[in-house]
Amino acid sequence: MSAVDELLARARRELGHRADPREAAAVQEAGGLLVDIRYAELRERDGLIPGALIVERNELEWRLDPTGEHRAPEATHHALPVVVICNEGYASTLAALSLRELGLRHATDLDGGFQAWRSAGLPVV
Repeated sequence: MSAVDELLARARRELGHRADPREAAAVQEAGGLLVDIRYAELRERDGLIPGALIVERNELEWRLDPTGEHRAPEATHHALPVVVICNEGYASTLAALSLRELGLRHATDLDGGFQAWRSAGLPVV
């Protein structure tokens, strides 16, 4: 197993439950935050999840830290449910764990990423 595979496995163990597409949609419907960290080319190619906050991966921690001066207005408190979405559910696992380390205790990621969302027939624009 490669070092990055070990890192990913450890991150997934620490996160515990990862959201499936329907659970992610329910989080959003209940007032939680879906955060799309895919890069622009993928968003342009495949579309967007309506209502998801777009934050490039390299800005994620700064934009989601509720105590930070560069936070997004949507990053209101540490108890906010957050589901991080990448293309296929790999980078989002590491990103969600990073958010947990910032104190966002309900951060997780979308198992299978945007591609799983789309395959589940959920809305894409």
